[in-house]
Amino acid sequence: MPNPRQLTGWLLRHPDTLDPDEQANLAGVRACCPHLDALAEHVRAFAELLTHRHGHRLEEWLTRVEADDQPELHSFATGLRHDQQAVTAGLTLPDSSGKVEGNVNRLKALKRQMYGRAKLDLLRKRVVLTA
Repeated sequence: MPNPRQLTGWLLRHPDTLDPDEQANLAGVRACCPHLDALAEHVRAFAELLTHRHGHRLEEWLTRVEADDQPELHSFATGLRHDQQAVTAGLTLPDSSGKVEGNVNRLKALKRQMYGRAKLDLLRKRVVLTA
């Protein structure tokens, strides 16, 4: 029986990247547990929405998840519904704010590292040198 970390890894990876033993183990676990099989199918369908930019099919996916007995996914679906237009746009449009968000994250990390140690001029130099 696999541990939760292994099982999560198998579910979140593309099936083609699993080696034959992992595929066999995952198939065995899915066959033994219908609840986990349904979860795996929902995860696979959402991954397809993400990778192929099928934002127009988000409503269909949310409806299926909400109709199923998966309380953890219900919570995830509720979160997606709170800002469904933005999620649909993110799953559909090729544009992304990923680079901006990455820079903001980097700057915040630098600021946290230097908290209480130096003034703005040293922080500015560090930001410029690590860019």
